[in-house]
Amino acid sequence: MVVGVRQRPMVAPVSSWRTHSCGGDRAVTRIAIRVGVLGGFVLVWWLLAEVMFGANTVVSKMGPVDTISRLAELLTTDSFVQAISVSLYRVLAGLAIAVVIGLPLGALVGSRALVDEALDPIIQLLRMTSPLAWAPLALVLLGAGSGAVIALVALAAVWPIVLGVAAGVRALDPKLARVARSLGATRWETIRSTALPALAVPTTGAIRVALGIAWVVLVPAEMLGVTNGLGYAVLNARDNVDYTALAATMLAIGVLGYLLDRVFRGIHRIVRDRNGRQVQ
Repeated sequence: MVVGVRQRPMVAPVSSWRTHSCGGDRAVTRIAIRVGVLGGFVLVWWLLAEVMFGANTVVSKMGPVDTISRLAELLTTDSFVQAISVSLYRVLAGLAIAVVIGLPLGALVGSRALVDEALDPIIQLLRMTSPLAWAPLALVLLGAGSGAVIALVALAAVWPIVLGVAAGVRALDPKLARVARSLGATRWETIRSTALPALAVPTTGAIRVALGIAWVVLVPAEMLGVTNGLGYAVLNARDNVDYTALAATMLAIGVLGYLLDRVFRGIHRIVRDRNGRQVQ
């Protein structure tokens, strides 16, 4: 007679269960912290606008309830959506120009000590000069419009890329290139297999920093003679003495900047993960 053997149900390893449990707990904790901080920020905002300065004042018109309500209204208008689109185009166009200029210049500065010595004073001089100081010259050369704004954005964004790429090039391990060449790799194969993967992390990090600077410079640049964009929307709300619309536009600028940073942070995270590193 064959006696059946009762099989015990499969149970996930305790270590695996604990890992998933801890990971889930950490995610919930992070979300709870962010929600709590955001709620605290809105509470302080409300207290400043409604309580500290009192009702029927300029500041009370910029409280969170009125501001968020007005922003929802503005997002249904074609003019405000167009302003967002124009501003995004300008900042991304300026960033693209900065990348095209900054990548080769940073690689050249980082790989050639003589070039670094020669260009460092000029780079530092230009980097420490406010991009908005170039506004009169940009308006004279390019006229009032998107061209001048994009040029100012590119001028602001190029230097973090140059410095970030140069630092990445200096940090390259020359032993990796020698090993690749000893295995018969061509010059391009050596660059592709050693230099480019190593430079991807500092480059994407530098572009993320450049994006933040570009977004900050964009708004005041759009106050210099253009008739559209979020910077112009801020001026228009001020001229119309519509402080609720002014606060709503400022909120839109902050939210869009945050979302752009999240996108580039995600790209940077992917690049770092592929290189075996973990984003902090």
